[in-house]
Amino acid sequence: MKAKLKSMPAIGSDADAQQFVATADLSMYDMSGFKPMHFEFEPKAAALNMRLPQNLLDALKLKAKAKGIPYTRYVRLLLESDVAH
Repeated sequence: MKAKLKSMPAIGSDADAQQFVATADLSMYDMSGFKPMHFEFEPKAAALNMRLPQNLLDALKLKAKAKGIPYTRYVRLLLESDVAH
């Protein structure tokens, strides 16, 4: 019989998170609601300014909102993905 998984507790600080991860058995927690995160470590030293049709910008903003990220980060992810392939 499979045991019921626990809900993740609310964590208020980095120190609390470190303590939780160091002591908890994470296999006992329901992680199904977690989403992968993309961390950006490289400093941004250049800027890009471009004109777009309003409907394209609106569509980008909707897609970014659905992913839960700012639209400028979404555009950067699209560019990074295209250049990487």
